[in-house]
Amino acid sequence: MATELVFITGGTGHVGFRTLVTALQLGYSVRAAVRSESKKQQILSAQSVKSLNPGPRLTFAIVPDLTVDGAYDEAVQDTAYIIHLASPIVLKGEIKAEDFQSALIDPAINGTLSVLKAAAKAKSVRRVVITSSVVAVVPSKYFFELEAPEGVVFDHTSKPVFEPGPYPSSFHAYNASKVAALQATEAFVKDHKPNFEVTNIFPSFVIGKNELVTDSKDITSGTNSAAMAPILGSKSTVPNVGASVHVNDVAFMHVKALDPKVPAGSYVGNSDGYAGTVWQNATRIVAENFPLAVSKGIFPNDGLQPTRRLRVDVRKTEEIMGVSFLSYEEQVKSVVAHYLELKGEEAR
Repeated sequence: MATELVFITGGTGHVGFRTLVTALQLGYSVRAAVRSESKKQQILSAQSVKSLNPGPRLTFAIVPDLTVDGAYDEAVQDTAYIIHLASPIVLKGEIKAEDFQSALIDPAINGTLSVLKAAAKAKSVRRVVITSSVVAVVPSKYFFELEAPEGVVFDHTSKPVFEPGPYPSSFHAYNASKVAALQATEAFVKDHKPNFEVTNIFPSFVIGKNELVTDSKDITSGTNSAAMAPILGSKSTVPNVGASVHVNDVAFMHVKALDPKVPAGSYVGNSDGYAGTVWQNATRIVAENFPLAVSKGIFPNDGLQPTRRLRVDVRKTEEIMGVSFLSYEEQVKSVVAHYLELKGEEAR
């Protein structure tokens, strides 16, 4: 069991909270950066944290603005590792076009650089793990315009070019923010040659129970919406890229990346091999596993969500980290069971 102290940003996010819990489960001590006292209490009140009863192994640093210069300098003192998960996300309609740069791209770059600079000042840090995204290894045209040609496969070595604005949507800007943050990380390492190693994690669309969501309507506010939409009757004609990964697997990847036996580098997370995710399969999965909820009308289960195929190679991650990625079916079952739990309904 590991005993070193790991500093985690973004601990109240979908992936961040599960990563925090996984780190505690695997024996690490955690210092979590939170924006406010209320965010700290949100973590402490979660059932999985209370069940672990971590005591002094879980502490907090209040960091109101994650992007200001020196924001993390004090918080990372005496830490052996850093997992940087905090980064702007996109919710439909929340960001105006004129704010894409200031709301998405600049914070993604500045937040990452702030962590790297703090790690360089704190001589104790041995490795920094940074959350990126599959959008940083796949050109944006394959998300929004085209299906990647047969035989084209993306992996940890793929390097899209940063595309400057203006951007046609907030999702285009989000994609650009991840590419920009990755390039800033690589430039920092090249220019400063820090005394710590850096690993980047590239998950696809993250699906699975988010324990910090306590109202069923909020389950569809993040990436879980991609799986829930057809179950709840939404009908879309716009294809969604067929790439997803279970939140538990992504959390495991982040914590496993701290292990000195795992070489620092780049690791992609995605399920179901080259076949990838078929979003419409969510309706079949629910019909087979939650027939009572369908018969009661809780799930209309008649929505439509076309898929744009994307081939992703995760063999490096599976071999080195020893992970076998949970299927899309397991992802759907996880989030649907949570939805029913919040509705006060039986899962079966």
